[in-house]
Amino acid sequence: MTQCFDDEGNVIPVTAIRVGPCLVVQKKTKESDGYHALQLGFEKTIPSRMKKARRGHLEKKGLPLLTTLQEFRTEGIGDFDVGEELTVSGFQPGDVVSVRGVTKGRGFQGVMKRHGKHGGPAAHGSDFHRRPGSIGMRTWPGHVLKNMKLPGHMGHVQVTVKNLQVVSVDPHEEILLLRGAIPGAKNGIVVVTPTNAEFEKRSTLKRVKKEATS
Repeated sequence: MTQCFDDEGNVIPVTAIRVGPCLVVQKKTKESDGYHALQLGFEKTIPSRMKKARRGHLEKKGLPLLTTLQEFRTEGIGDFDVGEELTVSGFQPGDVVSVRGVTKGRGFQGVMKRHGKHGGPAAHGSDFHRRPGSIGMRTWPGHVLKNMKLPGHMGHVQVTVKNLQVVSVDPHEEILLLRGAIPGAKNGIVVVTPTNAEFEKRSTLKRVKKEATS
């Protein structure tokens, strides 16, 4: 995360994301796969870091080796070609996007850190400091209720943050500045999807122009 300033001098907290270039690896159709989708690949790598199955999948199409493959369902797969490069220039300041990623793993944590429980007194005479306390019942119902908040593994779950505004677009470095924070650690992989009607409108106009020229 970093910060930038608007025209009035106000500080805007932003997160810098490198979103491209992404290559179109595969086009899935309803006739062959049961649904329409595009498979995109991101970040080149070397053969020794890839499994043979994925390496063959990419080499058969004449594409470079890519570390991450992700599908995006869309009805407009005819507007794209295998091997086509998608860059950050598809976004504009003011667009609204959703970001999906995996949060940082916190390991095994107690109820105070994991669920925000208050715990017991901190004085020396107390023997109840950070424990979960009583979780049981009396004779009825006689068991621990479902979804009781207890110690356990914290973090490392998929989270989607919606309605993040695009503040700035850097087409040279393929950097997207989003207002606010996103899930995950530094150098993590996230999925950015547009959610506003203006982006869809631009995509439709681009599709119409492409059909007119072809």
